[in-house]
Amino acid sequence: MRMFDTIADYAAETGKEIGVSEWTVIDQDRINMFAEATGDHQWIHIDPERTQKELGMPTIAHGYLTLSLLPMLMGQISGVKSVSRGINYGSNSVRFTNMVPVGSKVRGRMKLKSTNPKAGGTQFINEVSIEIEGQERPALVAETITLLFE
Repeated sequence: MRMFDTIADYAAETGKEIGVSEWTVIDQDRINMFAEATGDHQWIHIDPERTQKELGMPTIAHGYLTLSLLPMLMGQISGVKSVSRGINYGSNSVRFTNMVPVGSKVRGRMKLKSTNPKAGGTQFINEVSIEIEGQERPALVAETITLLFE
C-alpha cells in the first residue's frame, strides 16, 4: 500500500498510476451472501448446476458485487495519513466489461485522474479497473469520485 502524508502529497500524483491491490478470490459463498444481502437471486449467480447445464459455464459474480469491492480494493492501494474523513461522492461512469466466474481472483488498479477543491476538502477522481487473473479484459472500469478532508 502506498501511504501519503498529506492530501497535497497525494494530489501531486495526478495523472499517474497509484498502484494495484492484492488479489481477492470470488467464491460461491461470497456470491451467495451478496445475493442474500441484495435480493438478487438470478440463477446465473447462485445455481451452479443449472448454469453449467444450460450455459456450459460456472456461475458468475453479480456486476454490483464486483462494484462493491471498490472501497476494499482501493483501501489496499493507498491511504493518506492526514485525512480526518473521506466520503464516497459517486461515480462519473461504471462499465461492466467482463464476467467474473466463480473461483476467479480479482484485484484493483487505480490511476489518479484529477483533483479539485470542493466543500472544504479535496475531490479526487480516480480511474479504477478490476482485473481478473489470467484475463486480458478487466471485469469493471469505473471513474470514482471521493472527497477527502484534513
